[in-house]
Amino acid sequence: MSAMAIVYALILVLGLVLFAWVGIQGLGMTYLFGVVFPYTAMVIFFLGVLARLLKWSRIPNPFSIPTTGGQQRSLHWIKPAGMDNPFTRGQSLLRLLSEVFLFRSLFRNLSLRLADQKPQLTFSSAKWLWLFAIFFHYALFVTLFRHLRFFTNPVPWPVNMAETLDGWLEVGIPQILVSGLILLLAVTLLLARRLLIPKLRYISLLNDYFPLFLLIGIAGTGALMRYVLGIDANSAKQLAMGLISFKPVVPEGTGPLFFVHLFLVCILLAYFPFSKLMHAGGIFFSPTRTMPNNSRAVYHQNPWNYPVNFHTYRSYENEFHDKMVEAGIPLDETAPPLNGKD
Repeated sequence: MSAMAIVYALILVLGLVLFAWVGIQGLGMTYLFGVVFPYTAMVIFFLGVLARLLKWSRIPNPFSIPTTGGQQRSLHWIKPAGMDNPFTRGQSLLRLLSEVFLFRSLFRNLSLRLADQKPQLTFSSAKWLWLFAIFFHYALFVTLFRHLRFFTNPVPWPVNMAETLDGWLEVGIPQILVSGLILLLAVTLLLARRLLIPKLRYISLLNDYFPLFLLIGIAGTGALMRYVLGIDANSAKQLAMGLISFKPVVPEGTGPLFFVHLFLVCILLAYFPFSKLMHAGGIFFSPTRTMPNNSRAVYHQNPWNYPVNFHTYRSYENEFHDKMVEAGIPLDETAPPLNGKD
């Protein structure tokens, strides 16, 4: 099944590339790929993300279930682990920020295996996934931030500074931007990890491989446009400015590869709200990461609790008093009064 999932995901992405190429090069449907698909993808993206976030925000937390990895706050002479076992809202916020920006839990990832000659389970540090994830997410962020130059006029100075810093190698014409190459390398390494580790490959599904191949397609076509084939950047910016200002125009000279790149981005945007990629927003609604572990000091009220009409033993005696006397069942005269009254 895992092998077929790889094949299906690859065929699906190649089919999308072929569909866009034929649509532009063969049928000349530039307006469809340059205007209709981008607007449709943006609507699906924003409405889908909003719907998921609203749904998550309405789900109550019946239990206090923060994931902890250190000493809980207890006696004053026992040092607590504030980051790994937060007690206050502030500590929970710090832990959440460390997860978002540093992937702190992933940094503590361990691998386990059986010793070569002994039936003994051994643990070792596994930082590779953390390293690949850091490279991928930050390279993706810088790449997206640089692309703001296509949607702004004049270009803000932070965007120009980011592009200047991204080209610190000062190699090549056009200048090599490090973030794009790191992005392509990192997503390739994440894919190789799923392909080369048997246990991970066994549990991987189509929806695990598809976004990786899609991201490789986006980064690959972007690198081809910049370093190999080239496109008219002014035409690309004119199209982007038309989209963002709701005055769409499809200029000449952008080339089919640009529309393939844009179409793959549209597919990623439309796919995002319904995929595992929504962990980007889901982490802020995860009680295992956002809740403090203070259940010993603060009572956690279950929001699912509803008013219950209790039938106490005193009320039971009052209801069946005569029958209990007739049956010879002893009465508990010391039972507490019902609602504080006899």
